[in-house]
Amino acid sequence: MQEKNKLGDRGKMQWRSCSTAETEELGRRLGRLLRGGEVIAMFGGLGMGKTAFVRGLARGLQVPEGEVSSPTFALVHSYEGRLTLHHFDMYRVDGWDDLYSTGFFDYLDSNAVLAVEWSENIEAALPENALYLEFARGDSDGERLLTLSGPAQVLADLQARLEK
Repeated sequence: MQEKNKLGDRGKMQWRSCSTAETEELGRRLGRLLRGGEVIAMFGGLGMGKTAFVRGLARGLQVPEGEVSSPTFALVHSYEGRLTLHHFDMYRVDGWDDLYSTGFFDYLDSNAVLAVEWSENIEAALPENALYLEFARGDSDGERLLTLSGPAQVLADLQARLEK
């Protein structure tokens, strides 16, 4: 896949998480603010907290309690709450044919929230208004740095709602 140019007027928000519970809480706080149609493209290696973040995101979207798990083999799991959440795992996606077979482009036309793990593998296919969430190791084994970037106006709106 070729990389799309995602430059432009983009903003950034950062958080530090020292535990899985804190990562889930960040997801829950963000989930409460979403209005539908958002694509959260997650980047980061194995064990960085992407699935923990999605568990929190599901709680913030009022998905009934239950097991949110990585859809590694199914490629996508869908959950119903205040908004529908489609949780993708693109780890095994290798090229456009694989991506089309997931139905990814059909999901983009819904008013659902899409949480996409391993977005590195489909970056060229992400919409321009996607929110990029990068997971990086912090100073200790359990610490993670989460950086959310996206269109500046979208992030300013999210920041204002977070502060309320």
